[in-house]
Amino acid sequence: MSTLRIACLQSAGHGRDVEANLAELDSAAAAAAAAGAEMLVTPEMFVTGYDVGDVAALAALPLVERVVAIAAARGIAVVAGLPAVLPGGGVGNMAVVVGDGGEVLAGYAKTHLFGEIDRRFRAGEAPAAVFDYRGVRCAVMICFDAEFPESVRVAALAGAHLVLVPTANMHPYGAVNEHVMWTRAWENQVHLAYVNRCGAEGATVYVGRTRVIGPDGTELAAAGTGPDLVFATIDTDAVDSARADFDYLSERRPVLYGTLTVSAEDEEAQETDAGTGETG
Repeated sequence: MSTLRIACLQSAGHGRDVEANLAELDSAAAAAAAAGAEMLVTPEMFVTGYDVGDVAALAALPLVERVVAIAAARGIAVVAGLPAVLPGGGVGNMAVVVGDGGEVLAGYAKTHLFGEIDRRFRAGEAPAAVFDYRGVRCAVMICFDAEFPESVRVAALAGAHLVLVPTANMHPYGAVNEHVMWTRAWENQVHLAYVNRCGAEGATVYVGRTRVIGPDGTELAAAGTGPDLVFATIDTDAVDSARADFDYLSERRPVLYGTLTVSAEDEEAQETDAGTGETG
């Protein structure tokens, strides 16, 4: 058995005020560590703000280095949402994971971009980043990514006990928090931490309602609609227990799911080629 105590920061943040956000991150890290948490998870794009316009100039700042310093100083792992310049150019909507000694454990660029608000970013091309921390296998993805069943399933198949989802979910999509994320935890029998913003940025009003859900569907922690710091304990034995009677992962029949990666257009092309005897 391994356990991991996590703290989830629900906050309105300070749009485009990096110093204020880093100060809040430092304060939350200190409070979380003092309460016995081993990892602090922040919302999507917490370090700069999310609906704050172009963030290319902010992405060029040493944001990861500042998060590293906070994690090391407070002795707690930190999952921070921030913009970062990607290899090859463009800005990614990132989640960076830093260990309690200041080591960078993982970095992930959001792969499913949501509407016009995400057009500023270049989509990532890799699945959820998976890393081990204190005996718990974790995976991190961002907001809209987790609304696609395949994203969380891939993380579960990689052995994740805990799926971390920094998010900036807004009205009118509040049903995602309770219903969709509950389903993602249940259908993969994993812990899932959905850590949201609250308050507003411009015309975007965030729903708050951060949730941590266990692999058996139990709600382990919940926030309301205002600023909060909530805690939950992740237990790898709970994953084994949830899968004792039935295990969705082992009961899958992948041979039946080929159309998940083949579009209708691809199938029509294959049928045409078969009918004409052409090969590619």
